[in-house]
Amino acid sequence: MDRFFTRIATAVSAAVGQPWAFIVAATSIILWACSGPIFGFSDTWQLVVNTSTTIITFLMVFVIQNSQNRDAAAMQAKLDELIRALDNARNEFIGIEHMTDHELERIRAALEKEAGEGATHEPGSGPGSVIRLIKRF
Repeated sequence: MDRFFTRIATAVSAAVGQPWAFIVAATSIILWACSGPIFGFSDTWQLVVNTSTTIITFLMVFVIQNSQNRDAAAMQAKLDELIRALDNARNEFIGIEHMTDHELERIRAALEKEAGEGATHEPGSGPGSVIRLIKRF
């Protein structure tokens, strides 16, 4: 079941990410709007587009979430492999994405403190440079 859904979600997300999918959607809305006078702008006429777009949006949420989950998992696996392969990297960082927000915040704070203690005072180095970068935004 999992492989089947992944295959379908991948195919759907690849298809709807193409320019022609937008053109089909826009053309459908234009045709629906142009048919308004024919149907007298009735409640049924409005219900058709409202129901259609709601159903499509509802289903696409699951497809998009599946794609994002797979992308994030693949990225984490790649980062974990880089950590594992580098001699100076700390292997304890592998899998930290499974920690709680509080645990991650503690690690981040400890890393910032460590970077501040060992930083040289050259321009662009140390935690001050990160703070300056954040202030730009």
